Amino acid sequence: MLVILGIAFLAGCQSLHGETMVLLEEKIAAVNISKSNGFDDMNVDILQSFTDDESIRTFKNAITTAQKQMGKVDVSEPEYDVMVEYENELPTHGIHLWLGKESEKSMFMYIGDDEVYLTSPKTTGKLRALIISGE
Repeated sequence: MLVILGIAFLAGCQSLHGETMVLLEEKIAAVNISKSNGFDDMNVDILQSFTDDESIRTFKNAITTAQKQMGKVDVSEPEYDVMVEYENELPTHGIHLWLGKESEKSMFMYIGDDEVYLTSPKTTGKLRALIISGE
């Protein structure tokens, strides 16, 4: 009986953490950033392209650890479009990004979707170091 209660407790704790964003289980070739043209559109006029392993790891971690926010969230137009390009000519993942200020959370949204995902303030700092320093 205690084992069943323990498993139920652990499963409940995991569901409290919410859903996270997902990317393909494929090698990422590049992460490209552009100024966003607004919802449901991906601006292909690239401002920055990140191809080094460390930068790609930073973006991948930021995206895959962002926590889904429950309920409807009213947001302004996105600031950036993030294009995750994979090797082997797989389709590009298009994601809108609202980059938070220092010590704030940032927000991601899949292009064409309406669900938002928030990063930690620490992750925002890492994203700002990559994006702001390259502008």
